[in-house]
Amino acid sequence: MSDPLAVIAQFPGVPEAVEEARQAVDRLYRHRILRRASPAVSTESSLRGARASAAIEGVDVPLDVLRRDEAHDPLVQGALRASAEMGRMGPTWRKAPRQVLARLHAVAAAGLTPQEDLGRPRAVDETSDPLGLGPAPVAADAATRMDGLLDLLESPTKAPAVVLAAVVHAELAVLRPFGTADGIIARSAERLTLVEYGLDPKSLVAVEVGHLELPYGDALKAYLDGTPEGVATWVQHCASAVTLGVRETTAICEAMQRG
Repeated sequence: MSDPLAVIAQFPGVPEAVEEARQAVDRLYRHRILRRASPAVSTESSLRGARASAAIEGVDVPLDVLRRDEAHDPLVQGALRASAEMGRMGPTWRKAPRQVLARLHAVAAAGLTPQEDLGRPRAVDETSDPLGLGPAPVAADAATRMDGLLDLLESPTKAPAVVLAAVVHAELAVLRPFGTADGIIARSAERLTLVEYGLDPKSLVAVEVGHLELPYGDALKAYLDGTPEGVATWVQHCASAVTLGVRETTAICEAMQRG
């Protein structure tokens, strides 16, 4: 059986970037504070991740506003709900990814799309495009590619979790299968993949913060090129986002340790 993800994992520059990310996560997991406070670190990481994910979409709200529950923008609220939902949907991700994506859309897009469209793949060709990626594939083509992506998720692979997570993230971001909140869903799915496929089982890494700090839109456009070089650029970007996310979570740990 072919393993396209394993092929991507060997593109130039990818093995080194993935290994750097893995080592960074390993170092994080050895932090002393995690012996007693890993749930609190995960909660704070998720909050920062949700804020960063909304900021990528163009709605940047300070953390202290989120902590006071004073952010009323529907996109920010959707990012927060998606972040909370990930903790409940993780075990289902490997078995029924389509169900998880539908649920993520239902919580992330509430207030952004009509109630009857929540959790349903788009039937129209028009989508939002906050990153300026250009037109998404028409609805029928997006549905076909989504079937392929879900097959990929359920197939065995020797590729590292970072590679699988990067491809899942990119495909959801460029296909825009629901038409609204697709970026929030794509980044949530990436984080779920890193958790459920073994790199970050405690969901500590604020990978979304890494994406915010890097040239996210440019990296997605490189993926859209469809060339090995473009795909490699995107996977390296995602590996770097993990490494930067580790830095953010390490700062959380240090702050908690200081009290």
